[in-house]
Amino acid sequence: MAESRRPSSDAPPHKPDRLKTLSEFSLMDLEAVRLILRGDSVIDWHRLNFDDDKQIEEALRAQEFRPEQPADRKRMDAIKQQAIDYLRRHLEFPIPKPIEQASVEELLMVASSRGHRQTCACTILKCMHIIHHLEGRELLFMLPLSDQEVFHMVEEKVYRVIGGMLAGGFPILEFVGGRKNKDSLYTKLLSKQETVAAQIYDKLRFRIVTRHYDDIFPVISYLTTRLFPFNYVIPNQSINSMFHFKSYCLKNPHLAPMLPEMQAGKDDDLTPSDNRFSADNYRVIHFVVDMPVRLPRNILERAPAAAWELAPIVFVICEFQVIDRETESKNELGEASHAKYKDRQKRAVMRRLQMGMREPKIPTRTSAPPPGKGPPSKRTKKP
Repeated sequence: MAESRRPSSDAPPHKPDRLKTLSEFSLMDLEAVRLILRGDSVIDWHRLNFDDDKQIEEALRAQEFRPEQPADRKRMDAIKQQAIDYLRRHLEFPIPKPIEQASVEELLMVASSRGHRQTCACTILKCMHIIHHLEGRELLFMLPLSDQEVFHMVEEKVYRVIGGMLAGGFPILEFVGGRKNKDSLYTKLLSKQETVAAQIYDKLRFRIVTRHYDDIFPVISYLTTRLFPFNYVIPNQSINSMFHFKSYCLKNPHLAPMLPEMQAGKDDDLTPSDNRFSADNYRVIHFVVDMPVRLPRNILERAPAAAWELAPIVFVICEFQVIDRETESKNELGEASHAKYKDRQKRAVMRRLQMGMREPKIPTRTSAPPPGKGPPSKRTKKP
């Protein structure tokens, strides 16, 4: 793991407040957690559920926008206008004047209401999500940055937030972060049928162990407002082998009434791993996020002039695992242990390297050779 440095001067110090309990969850909190557990896409949602201005401000800051800064306000308005222009130009989508003139904060609040304007606001916000993400990727390609420099910026952000949680007495027993070393990358690619480096999502990975099972939802919810926005979870890359969501919520008198209001994903299905080396009894919450990272000024100064028209935000893929202490202890017993997992993976790699797709040849013999008819080297000569 790389050594951590002091945050850049552009980054405000993280000030953790406190963790929401399950009894304080809003519908927005619950839906964000459910999207992460299922690995769904926010593009498939048909509404938002923000309750007040504070939630909206948290959401924008999780995106790494600072609405009070004129440059950020201008950039947010530009992304909104690009989305409107696309909808009119390419899809001939009608947009009422009040929605076109609304601020981004107002759009988020309208998207949490009902009616035709709510549908329009949601449609614009979905397009803004895609445009902002694409432009963040474009900016990253423009910058003369190595993977190591980019990874370091992510680590600074993660350590700042989770370090603040630890200092604030949050129910986290262990936090481990690191970069996948080259040997592990080679092994992973050799063990996958699709040996494409771009499909490795855990070059940067972070693991959080909570005190109790019931701390997992609150910890994930907190991270979505302080570290990564829920809408940038990579679809179809989540593993939930711990929570039967509907049953879990029904047991909680505060969460149960929210289930009928949820727009998707209130079933009881787990989202198991498709990793053939994981044991059947291995339990974990695992998800991949494309984390927004705000670039410090000294990095932007190295970029070409065209980059200054984009928001100073790039996206970096990293993996998170969240698990409670008891479940982690059970995972380290028997076939679910990490050592057993690595052993299964290494044996598969060796077999693939040596044999490819060939089946091993197993010699078979239907009967023993008759006396005196064995191999010449084994026969005995008479004197």
